[in-house]
Amino acid sequence: MKNSKVLYSIFLGIACIFLVYVCIDSVVTPIRFEQKRAEREVLVVKNLVNIRAAEAEYKLINGRYQGDLDSLVLFLQNTPKKEVMKEGSLTDKQLEAGLTELKATRILEKALAKAAAKLKIDDKDQLYAYIWENDRDVQSNGLSGFRRDTIYKNMIETLYKGEYTAENIDQITYIPYTNKLRFETEVNNDYTTSQGIKVPLIEVRAHYNTYLADLDNQERVNLIDKETKLEHYPGLKIGSIEAPNNNAGNWE
Repeated sequence: MKNSKVLYSIFLGIACIFLVYVCIDSVVTPIRFEQKRAEREVLVVKNLVNIRAAEAEYKLINGRYQGDLDSLVLFLQNTPKKEVMKEGSLTDKQLEAGLTELKATRILEKALAKAAAKLKIDDKDQLYAYIWENDRDVQSNGLSGFRRDTIYKNMIETLYKGEYTAENIDQITYIPYTNKLRFETEVNNDYTTSQGIKVPLIEVRAHYNTYLADLDNQERVNLIDKETKLEHYPGLKIGSIEAPNNNAGNWE
């Protein structure tokens, strides 16, 4: 009898401990899940932003978005970034007279070409100094001291500040915390607004089932169900192929 009471007490104690564990776990698991999710989404967002920057440069040059990430990587590796170095600005009076950046640049380019042929030099500083003092079109349009130079920089170094190289730039196309799963990328380069304006669209996505796959299954299922009921994408994404949204991220 005495032994039975001891065993009963032991079993009761174990049951109590188990119940306490279940209660604690029911509180800790969601907290732990959200902490891990937040940590991981920092890197997922980083890659989405990096892809957005690359796609913006691609559209600037090609007039459309690139839906194939391998082709986007090749673009980053092989295309220089064009930048215009500016010195001086057009006044309100010049703008009112019809002078634009494009017209001013063309006047300068024509003057520079004439000066280079005449002086037999290619030093830009000397050529600019000469046309500012001697070219009639430059002076009559008030462009003395006005300078526009087109330069070409390494696309990857310029966009990502040296964080990536041509050898590892493909890393931005992979979803962190996965076995090299790629972001889903979808483009609609033929979207036309109600005003008849053609606007290329892109959407890049990472579903919760990718970068959260190894975390608590029930918590992940609950999260997906919650976002789906709210008609939100269950994951992180930029852009939309349904309507222009300036390629905003759904976390912004």
